[in-house]
Amino acid sequence: MDSSAPPRRITIVDVARHARVSTTAVSKVLRNAYGTSPAMRAKVQAAITELGYRPHAGARAMRGQTYTIGVMLPDLRNPFFPDILDGLTDHLRDTGYQVLLGPSHCNGEEAEAKVTEAMIDRGMDGLILVAPIAPRTHLEQIARLVPTVVVGRHGHSTAYDTVADDDTTGAKLVVDHLAGLGHRHIAHIEHHETNPTRLAEMPNAIRAEGYRAAMRAHGLEPDVVSTSYTREGGYLGAQQILTRPRRPSAIFAGADIVAIGVLEALTEAGLAVPAGISVAGYDNTNFAALGPISLTSVDQAGHHIGATAARLLLDRIADRTRPTAQVKLSPTLVVRRSTAGPPA
Repeated sequence: MDSSAPPRRITIVDVARHARVSTTAVSKVLRNAYGTSPAMRAKVQAAITELGYRPHAGARAMRGQTYTIGVMLPDLRNPFFPDILDGLTDHLRDTGYQVLLGPSHCNGEEAEAKVTEAMIDRGMDGLILVAPIAPRTHLEQIARLVPTVVVGRHGHSTAYDTVADDDTTGAKLVVDHLAGLGHRHIAHIEHHETNPTRLAEMPNAIRAEGYRAAMRAHGLEPDVVSTSYTREGGYLGAQQILTRPRRPSAIFAGADIVAIGVLEALTEAGLAVPAGISVAGYDNTNFAALGPISLTSVDQAGHHIGATAARLLLDRIADRTRPTAQVKLSPTLVVRRSTAGPPA
């Protein structure tokens, strides 16, 4: 016998024999599918570890599966998106699926389409599209080709599942909090929506409309500045606000990354937070809790959003015919030191 021959690759059949279960049971554990008990999962995982089993990507692809999931992100610099990724990867950790990222760098619909098309061309088993800006018709075309979950976009579709935050409620939480502190002039920095056909589905537009409705409910006049959900957008928005004859006593930034730009502009202007002006954000990202920042922010549970998206996608991969799900999560407000009563 040739001792120099490479060792035989461990297969799913070997794992099933070692664990004394069926190959179907092993497959379910690898896919994190329903119908397997904790004891069964432990037994199969122990066999996988003891044998050193690794799924063969090439063989899977020939059977129609690659065990890869493509995640499209619009902006790697937004600190909220890693929270979504953490929840997503945590849910997929024991499934055998690998996540591959495709950033579109906020470069518009064409760049976004190139990313999603590349993922489809490479045979990924499913896609999770985070805050896509493509028309709904294009999203539905994608979903007909590959199981798809859309994150951070409202609206109902029979082609893909969705996970979104209740942005109307989130905006109301901020306005209610600031108004409760005594603020009467609260400005809001929104992301300018360039495509009117998307207004009803985009979280930034719904968040801004939630702000307007909450202001009117308190008998207050809305004051909106349109820039972008970026650090630069927050900086420029705050600069516009500070040049007005009547300065607001509080600023509600539509995202934490926007609030960072706001804080920079306020510091340059010599305004203390919250003694000179209060600032609130949205997303409750990790930096919002940092002591020097201590930003009041809406927590839309990014980790839970990611985990929910992963669960829905695995369900969709297992059964393409199941009814689509639209999950809307309830936000909470985390109050920190960046908000206080208005200056005397």
